This record gives sequence, structure tokens and C-alpha cells, in this order.
Amino acid sequence: VAVPHSGAANLVANLRAEMGAGPGTRVLQFASFSFDATVWELSASLYSGGTLVCATADSRLSAPLLAELITEYGVNHAILPPTVVAGFPDPAALPGDLCLLVGGEACPPPVVERIAPHVTLRNAYGPTETSVCATWSDPLTPGGKPPIGRLLANFRGYVLDAALAPAPVGVTGELYLAGGGLAHGYLGRPGTTAERFVADPYGGPGTRMYRTGDLVRRRSDGTLDYVGRADH
Repeated sequence: VAVPHSGAANLVANLRAEMGAGPGTRVLQFASFSFDATVWELSASLYSGGTLVCATADSRLSAPLLAELITEYGVNHAILPPTVVAGFPDPAALPGDLCLLVGGEACPPPVVERIAPHVTLRNAYGPTETSVCATWSDPLTPGGKPPIGRLLANFRGYVLDAALAPAPVGVTGELYLAGGGLAHGYLGRPGTTAERFVADPYGGPGTRMYRTGDLVRRRSDGTLDYVGRADH
């Protein structure tokens, strides 16, 4: 995926504005460098004047050891899969100022029930084609299915039916994304690029939108619920 520098810059701007990233931020480096979450970790830390705290090889394989490392080094920002977070043995022992994003897979309500009372927990969503994150939720509270939140600044998003008409509130449609974080396309794959990055009928002349293949529903407050994949 050919992601422009402007996509990373847009992510940094959103992290600084919404997550308080900057000097004093201590961010966990957990993701493999082949995974796009690494860009989130670098954007929230080094690209914003903060500190990157690298997980050890052992802690990457053990949720209890990872929780100990987070506490020992005063990590206050992290993005992790919900399955890792679910393995933390004592959420109350985590730093109280920890801003923890979960992403990469659906977040089960029991994870929210265990973790949200002790840290600031948010649910994040975004394919690589939108520079890591396209949405994140407000801080989650126990009760019900967690939403994937609202669009980040400089993004446009549409919930559309098969005819590319907007789906009403509460009705499932496919999510299309456009705006400042959009990738150029797939390097050396013009056919796939043309299939997934299509003309944006709701944007200006020449603008494109990315067909995510993800089904969502828009709530009355504007937040999005993830439903599943359109191709499953």
C-alpha cells in the first residue's frame, strides 16, 4: 500500500489534538515493524516529541509480563489487540493515566467491562489504506457493544448501499473513506487500485474514496458500529 507522508502527518495531528501526544508521552512499542500499528506508535511518541518504550521479547508473548512493563515504565499511551488486553491479570494495577486504544479486531464487551473502569479505553478502526486509523471512539464505558467511534479530522466517511446512496441511520451499509489520510493505492497493482479506490460522488472533482469492504451502521449520535465484512 502506497501511503503518502501526508497520511502520517494527519495521524500525528490527530494524536496531538485528541490524545495529548507530545513531550511527556510514553508510548508502548508492541507491534511488529511489518504491521501498520507501528506507525501509530511512532506518531504518538517520537514524531510528537515523546518517548518510545519498547516491549521485550518475553513481554510480547505474555500479557502479565506486558502489564508489568507498562506499569514499571509508566507507559501512558498504547494501542493493542483486545485479545492481549483481555489477558491483563489486574487492570487496577495499570497506570491510572494510561490511554489505551484497542484495534485490529472486534473488541468484546467483557474487555470493556474489565478494563474501562481503570484506564481511558478507546476503540480504534482503520485499514492501512487510510494511514492506520480512520476512526476512534470516545472513552468507553461498560455496557453494550463498543462502537468504533467517529472519523478523525480531515477524513470523510460514507455509509452507502449497493447503489452508492447513503444508508439511513441504523441501517447497515458499506463504509467508504476519503480525505487527507487516504493512500495513493497499491504499488504496481493498477487494477486492484482502480477497484478499491473509486470516484467520490460526494467530494470535489477528481476526489477518490476507498471502498473498505466493511459493513457498519451509523448511530443517531454519529458514531459507527462495526457489523462485519461485506465479502463474508
